[in-house]
Amino acid sequence: MTVLCILAAFLCFLYCFTVFRIRSGNHFYLIWALGGFFFLGLAAALHFELWSRAPLPLRRGMLCILAAGAVLFVVTEGCIFAHYRDKGRPDLDYIIVLGAQMKPGGPSAVLKFRLDAAYDYLTANEDTLCVVSGGQGSNEPCSEAEGMYAYLVERGIAPERILMEDQSTDTSENIAFSAALIGGTDKDVGIVTNNFHVFRGVMLARHAGFENACGISARSNIYFQPNNLVREFFGIMKDLVCGNLV
Repeated sequence: MTVLCILAAFLCFLYCFTVFRIRSGNHFYLIWALGGFFFLGLAAALHFELWSRAPLPLRRGMLCILAAGAVLFVVTEGCIFAHYRDKGRPDLDYIIVLGAQMKPGGPSAVLKFRLDAAYDYLTANEDTLCVVSGGQGSNEPCSEAEGMYAYLVERGIAPERILMEDQSTDTSENIAFSAALIGGTDKDVGIVTNNFHVFRGVMLARHAGFENACGISARSNIYFQPNNLVREFFGIMKDLVCGNLV
């Protein structure tokens, strides 16, 4: 067991370094370093028999907490994967493209995936309008909405089909501010985002009042997927605690 813990620690540190080297766009990858230290600590506790010396009630309590956390994680990831390939319904009133990082040279890879999925849907459903949603972060050259608008227009989507929501700072605000922009939640909408993010985007939309909201899944970079899935777990937990999903 000690060897397995050391191996797990090595893999966590290796993945942390890999994500850092190829740039993820955020610092969440540091959680893998924390995971590495956790497994190293666990290996030390097993090697020096600290675990077996701990009081039985403490050991049972820690095991119960770990088991509950594991079950919660598996169930949450199951919900994420259930929406992994959502393609939406035809002829929606609107699609809402959730923002992601804009770089000086244009949309980040994550955002391009979302925009390409939006482009495919808009070309196949010519009566559907599009809301591009996202404000401007401190490290972005323009608002995400402005960058998305330019990208879609350059690809041939008519400007009059695109509405810009450029004030939001997170997914909840993406949905709420977009609802205000289109005049309410009685429209049929599709939420365009990366596959790992569709479940939360749709649940937030339904909580905001879009009862028939559906997901439109965009692909994502496979190298970042473990990081994305763990990060999304914590995002869902945060929204549950804040009452944004129930």
